[in-house]
Amino acid sequence: MTPFKLTDELIHDIKQLIAEKKNSALRAMMKEFHYADIAEIAEELKVDEATYLIKLLDSEKTSDILAEMDEDIRESVLNNLSAKEIAGELEELDTDDAADIVGELPKEIIQEVISEIEDKEHAADIVDLLRYDEDSAGGLMAKELVKVNENWNVLTCVKEMRAQAENVTRVHSIYVVDDEEKLKGRLSLKDLLTTSTKTHIKDVYIPKVDSVTVGEKSEEVAKIMSKYDLEAIPVVDEIGRLVGRITIDDIVDVIKEEADKDYQLAAGISQDVEADDSIWELTRARLPWLILGLLGGLGAAGIMGGFEAMIAKHAILFYFTPLIAAMAGNVGVQSSAIIVQGLANNDLKGSISDRLVKEMLLALLNGLILAALLMVFTWIWKGDFATALAISISLIVVIMVAGFIGTFTPLFLNRRGIDPAIATGPFITTSNDIFGILIYFWIAKLILGI
Repeated sequence: MTPFKLTDELIHDIKQLIAEKKNSALRAMMKEFHYADIAEIAEELKVDEATYLIKLLDSEKTSDILAEMDEDIRESVLNNLSAKEIAGELEELDTDDAADIVGELPKEIIQEVISEIEDKEHAADIVDLLRYDEDSAGGLMAKELVKVNENWNVLTCVKEMRAQAENVTRVHSIYVVDDEEKLKGRLSLKDLLTTSTKTHIKDVYIPKVDSVTVGEKSEEVAKIMSKYDLEAIPVVDEIGRLVGRITIDDIVDVIKEEADKDYQLAAGISQDVEADDSIWELTRARLPWLILGLLGGLGAAGIMGGFEAMIAKHAILFYFTPLIAAMAGNVGVQSSAIIVQGLANNDLKGSISDRLVKEMLLALLNGLILAALLMVFTWIWKGDFATALAISISLIVVIMVAGFIGTFTPLFLNRRGIDPAIATGPFITTSNDIFGILIYFWIAKLILGI
């Protein structure tokens, strides 16, 4: 299969076909593309052009296209569709994707759209999913699954599975429930095929099955599925009844969104924004951390002002100030990045004190190596051993303090239920700049005796 490539020429041709209303040619062209590729195409069109394309194609395909589209663009397209047209798209989607789209609609038209869905069971499932938090297992799950009763025999089981499978795009697992719909286990397809048709399911099913409750956080679901290499995981309610399943494609989206969020936090962006958002939205997301950086810079300037006499006598100390601040920031970000990654992957082992000791020893080793290089350079450059010693010792202490802050801060934030990714951004850099400069001039003052 040749990878899809979106080109200006392709977009121009599609726009031309839409403008000339050459519907047959347009349908024939779209037939060659995957729905995810058409979603990418639609995002490059004007809203009215994208709407025209959606209305032209069959709902069986356009429903998947809408599910793949950027939320903001999809919202604009849906605003151009009637409640009946939206309902037609939702009927072709799995309940989890349909619920996601309904949740984005204006409240005043949600009821109208739901009432237009002809499959009332599908509509009820969508409404049921809307009551869960979007960041929970309940908000991620789909209602479509294959389940069998433990009291059925194999022959009945196969008949029921055939009926259920019509509404399931992909059968990852066969779940076993009791008469009260409580999850009991899973059924192996091999056992089903090699067992007598009169055998009861309770005699052959596998009782061990990983599951999550509806209230489980999406990040925790992702960790469980990643740890046990699961393609799907069943979801149960508070009393253990099977209510849905989460598939790997939904978890990939969760992982991507979490990675994007952590990356933005690490860069000092406090809200979930995209490059195409308005200038005002981007400013609101970036400005708070920039103000923090400004305050930190003013604090550092104030600290340097307190050592004005020493700087006047030993101007060389001023030259190395950016180096000290940069090393403090770099070491702090390195330490915090490792800790945040470990917390995200659930890889951190041992106590906080053990982790701090390890990071401090690492910082000490790095500090000694870097300080030795710096001391040789400074001594050769200026021929002043005392000054070279002061700068080098300061660097060792600054690196150790930065390593401590970079390690302790994300661990502390995580214990407090705050996203530790904050600790890899301007917060760490700014705090380490201030402490680094203070330590630098304080140690230099002790050694140089000023």
